Amino acid sequence: MSEPLKDRELRAVETGALKPKDVVTHRRVLNIAVPVVISNATVPILGAVDTGVVGQMGAAAPIGAVGIGAIILSAFYWFFGFLRMGTVGLTAQAAGENDEAEVAALLTRGLMVGVGAGLAVIALQVPLLWAAFQASPASAEVEALARDYITIRIWSAPAAISLYAITGWLIAQERTRAVLVLQLWMNGVNILLDLWFVLGLGWGVEGVAIATFIAEWSGAALGLWFCRAVFGGTDWRNAGRVFDRLRWVRMVRLNTDILIRSLLLQAIFVSFLFLGADMGDVTLAANQVLLQFLMITSYALDGFAFAAEALVGQAYGARQRAVLRRGAALASVWAGVVSLGLVVVFAAAGPALVDLMAKAPEVQAEARVYLPYVVLVPLVGVAPFMLDGIFIGATRSRDMRNMMALSFGVYVVAVLVLVPAFGNHGLWAAMLISFVARGVTLGLRYPALERSVAA
Repeated sequence: MSEPLKDRELRAVETGALKPKDVVTHRRVLNIAVPVVISNATVPILGAVDTGVVGQMGAAAPIGAVGIGAIILSAFYWFFGFLRMGTVGLTAQAAGENDEAEVAALLTRGLMVGVGAGLAVIALQVPLLWAAFQASPASAEVEALARDYITIRIWSAPAAISLYAITGWLIAQERTRAVLVLQLWMNGVNILLDLWFVLGLGWGVEGVAIATFIAEWSGAALGLWFCRAVFGGTDWRNAGRVFDRLRWVRMVRLNTDILIRSLLLQAIFVSFLFLGADMGDVTLAANQVLLQFLMITSYALDGFAFAAEALVGQAYGARQRAVLRRGAALASVWAGVVSLGLVVVFAAAGPALVDLMAKAPEVQAEARVYLPYVVLVPLVGVAPFMLDGIFIGATRSRDMRNMMALSFGVYVVAVLVLVPAFGNHGLWAAMLISFVARGVTLGLRYPALERSVAA
């Protein structure tokens, strides 16, 4: 009988073939994942406080302005979300290779991209805001207040985008507790300043913007402090390594593939909302409520996907196929357990959650009709979520891009076939089919990922 993988790993540690950090355990997976899950749980709190403090002003326009302004800026920053994913994969692999010089240089490259992108957003704010408000249905009063909000917050764009690189660099080294502290710090500072500037000083919408501006810059400073050990050496500023052409080409190609993949994924969700809007206001509202269940699923599974990114990346860099497989498997097992828990919660508490999020009786009734689809989301979503993490860690971005393109095509065909025949039922079925397609297509590419470990 063959020796269990974990026992072989432990024996390899005793003989010196592996270092203790190369043994993947359940505790190690949870140490990476749990802080991220807790961190994600704090995200909605900040939005609620932002809305709550401006709501005390007694008018609707400030609430709408903060909401629209935050959405516009989030869209600008989301475009650079590839920076976190790309940084995780490259840094984890460098760490697995014990290439400390490259780990340090990757932080510098990520910060260069983040600061450069932030400055570009600031420089292009006039045309960007014009385009954003052309697509916005906001009234003149809301638009004016939203512009005030954005023109303050946009000056923290270099900090906000650089934080993608900082968090990716920390996650790659399994320092997710630092990521949790960073998130708690930023949210805490933001909330306290919200209360002081808006309720105490009466600065209104501008007060909310200034609070976020300070929180983002202070968050970037704290993130750099967490990375302070690197700055004690010289590798982070070694021009020959930092500006190495081949490494920059690899980074650009990786991030371009991830960006294309993310744009296609976003196109699925945007088209879902637009197609739902054509079915009437009640259906649109119901779909919007039910999409919050998908966001909950995403927040809950993110930690385990991040664990897969770090563990797979390090094992890939060290060329340890068995360690990679075990890291991917254990992270996926815990993600599966959480997904089953979410299915039970959604099935049991779904109607109550719908009623909590929507007060209109017609929206509540409509949402309940389609609730079974979101009960299935954790089951069909766990595979693509985890495989995304695994492929990010292995920097197999071309596979991610190509399989996402194929899955997008499957989604389009499903929409064209099912929506005319079944309406919103067909739309939700197409969404679930897109999850299945992503899981199946990436799953079929996994054996090639393992084979490439030794290449």
